[in-house]
Amino acid sequence: MRKKLLVTVLATAVACSSLVGCGAKDAAKDNKDADETTTEAKAADSDTDAQDSDKAAADKVAELIDAIYVQERTDKTDEQCKAAKDAWDALTDAQKELVEGEEADPDYFGRDTGDASLDDTLNQDEIGENELLVVSFGTSFNDSRVKDIKGIEDALKAAFPDWSVRRAFTAQIIINHIQAREDAKIDNMEQALERAVANGVKKLVIQPTHLMHGAEYDELKAAVDEYTDKFEKVVIAEPLLGEVGSDATVINDDKKNVAVSVTEAAIKNAGFDSIEAADADKVAFVFMGHGTSHTAKISYSQMQSQMNELGYKNVFIGTVEGEPEDTACDKVIEAVKAAGYTKVILRPLMVVAGDHANNDMAGDDDDSWKSMFTASNYFESIDTQIEGLGRIEAIEKMYVDHSQAAIDSTK
Repeated sequence: MRKKLLVTVLATAVACSSLVGCGAKDAAKDNKDADETTTEAKAADSDTDAQDSDKAAADKVAELIDAIYVQERTDKTDEQCKAAKDAWDALTDAQKELVEGEEADPDYFGRDTGDASLDDTLNQDEIGENELLVVSFGTSFNDSRVKDIKGIEDALKAAFPDWSVRRAFTAQIIINHIQAREDAKIDNMEQALERAVANGVKKLVIQPTHLMHGAEYDELKAAVDEYTDKFEKVVIAEPLLGEVGSDATVINDDKKNVAVSVTEAAIKNAGFDSIEAADADKVAFVFMGHGTSHTAKISYSQMQSQMNELGYKNVFIGTVEGEPEDTACDKVIEAVKAAGYTKVILRPLMVVAGDHANNDMAGDDDDSWKSMFTASNYFESIDTQIEGLGRIEAIEKMYVDHSQAAIDSTK
């Protein structure tokens, strides 16, 4: 009986020991699970903290970019441009992708637009008594600035060796962009005029590269009017298309020369021998201008009249702003369809192939002209030519002729 009891006690002890062991294992497992949960929670918190830190760094850069995306230069502009670029350079690649503000995005500093070192800001001093100031709206696209704006400036330098050719941009937003990204300083109108005064310039001829007598031209003239008593002679040369005229039928030699020059360049670029050959292949050329609410908007209608007068029935004029109304993209699409053309080549009717040409015309967003023509589901092909008027030799010659007339008037 005693032996049986002992066996029972031992069995009970073993069972209890086993239960304790199981309990210990369960407890250990619970502790391990708890540790893993804590680790995961910490990792998640760490990731959240990192994401918040990345976003905060990106937002700071966006604020700095938005601060220089303005049309007025101040005493703080130089400092702000440097601060924005330094902050951008300090970001990681992942943080740069998060930059987003009212105007800021990763492309502001990150987009490759070509080699800025090929450009010349033309803001040197000690230039003599005769200055030819070339005034442009400007562009932050380096390649376009070199090929289009600098192309015109170089043509003027070659034509007028006795005149010092200098540059001014009217868009401070663009000036700031170039300064911040490329560390290159371009004069605005006030700076350029002050520089001319400081340099003792006596004869000042101003050649605007603007397309027409529009709002930009009016602003230029108003700025120059403030300085007319600072020089012996001040003359503003004609913009590219010359005088505006009263209605859509008014055309002139300037409009004719521009129409012929841009069309011939487009035909050559597209690989055709003539406008007739392109027409036979059902190809339409759509030249996209900027558009304006200014009374000078009639110039775009006049350009269409000029194309018609030349017999370029497969050439259509449009505008980004849709002013005049019949130059809006949807209206141009309907006109090209109605004329029976099945292939389209888009090209800017702008001196510079900058942001509008690259984004509004040839971009991939739904509201670009290329995308809208594609979305119409009518055309077999839509191609783009991203080339400004400023790189066409015949157009450069027109600016030379306009400057020559202005220079002659100073004698």
